[in-house]
Amino acid sequence: MRIALISDIHGNNIALGAVLADIKTQHVDSLVCLGDIATLGPQPAETLESIQKLGCPCISGNHDLSLLEPGKALEYKVAEHLRPALDWCLAQLNAAHFDFLGSFQSTKKINLGSGDEMLCYHGSPKSCIDNIYPETPFEEIKGFLDGFQARVMAGGHTHVQMLRQFEGMMVVNPGSVGSAFLVPPVSQIQPTLLPWAEYAIVDRHGKDIGVEFKRIYYDTKPLYEALRSSGLPTREWMLTQFKWPAGT
Repeated sequence: MRIALISDIHGNNIALGAVLADIKTQHVDSLVCLGDIATLGPQPAETLESIQKLGCPCISGNHDLSLLEPGKALEYKVAEHLRPALDWCLAQLNAAHFDFLGSFQSTKKINLGSGDEMLCYHGSPKSCIDNIYPETPFEEIKGFLDGFQARVMAGGHTHVQMLRQFEGMMVVNPGSVGSAFLVPPVSQIQPTLLPWAEYAIVDRHGKDIGVEFKRIYYDTKPLYEALRSSGLPTREWMLTQFKWPAGT
């Protein structure tokens, strides 16, 4: 069994297209979206429609919930300086888009066979705004995962690919499809966005479980064109992003 994990697409339908094209070559059995689909990028409606066509399970991210409850955006950790982008995104969507967003789940268990499961969430099983990083202290992760058991724990939210072990469980983050962060992003108000898309594949073969991380390079010119032609309030800043880090 091979399961593709995608997360944090953030209105970048061009990156999503590149990832889906690669997934088609990977012989996966299913796909799960771990949330944050529409906001921040220039293609919110197109991105939601692309995901909806897949018919895959979708997890509610903090940005997805902010679209449904914009008055709670700060509670969902959508920064104040991003509120204009959230309002612009809201104006691009119709009733069908909101119905689709409302169908998302907070968590989803996936059967891996032989009695094993994968638990999917956005930030943590307890909250879509929890951050689990490679360097997150043991006791903090224990608070996030306490009371939950699965062979694989899969979440997004941090835009950083990760695999770490916690009390025998594999904790996986596939990274971000639409806005991969330059590490370390923790203290950055506006992180640097990188010119590739990220996802992961969980592979169950017999008793063995593997995780493969993918970095997909795509042509960013159409993304820049979409940004320039959009009314996205943050487009000028985003046009400075999706470039190679200095020194590489």
